[in-house]
Amino acid sequence: MLDEARRGAPEGTVAVADHQTAGRGRLSRTWEAPAGASLLTSILLRPDLAPDRRHLVTAAVALAGAIAIAVAEPQLKWPNDLLIGSRKVAGVLAEVDGDAVVVGIGINLNWDGDPPANGIAVNQVVGHAVDRDAVLDALLAALDERYGNWADVASEYRSSCSTLHRAVRVEMADETFTGVAADVSDDGHLLVDVGSCLRTVSAADVVHLR
Repeated sequence: MLDEARRGAPEGTVAVADHQTAGRGRLSRTWEAPAGASLLTSILLRPDLAPDRRHLVTAAVALAGAIAIAVAEPQLKWPNDLLIGSRKVAGVLAEVDGDAVVVGIGINLNWDGDPPANGIAVNQVVGHAVDRDAVLDALLAALDERYGNWADVASEYRSSCSTLHRAVRVEMADETFTGVAADVSDDGHLLVDVGSCLRTVSAADVVHLR
């Protein structure tokens, strides 16, 4: 999709894959999804946001994903996961090139067995197969309602984020520290209380400790 963005593809272009053999997540993690098991979609956006506020785009897509599978009651985990209990049902990843932000989301919908890496699928929660097209339609409609309303996105994400008020371990490329997740800023960054101050985290893996 980034190649399409570089060639001038319009904002709102959506690509959907039936299966994934080389999916990429944070820190170049990879995963596979068999045919028909997941909703795998990428959305090309060109938000009017400063670079340090573009996490709000990921937040908007995560919120839309949660609404699309609300029947399974997922929770948002900062920065880019949807959980059911402690198990991952969906993940969001954004890639940037110039003014283009390509946001990919993968949602486990209809798995015969357990998804890898302690994952869970919506059909395991609700007890029946889930219509992938209906989930995609709901996701895009929810994103359309929120896109551009960034103050509302920040507020809604803050009120929905299960990471807040938990003890967390923050794993950055060059440092790891612990604290209490205190807030999500208006720019979508995580604020962590480390006792002596609030630290602002813009990119990291965050582990819930309780």
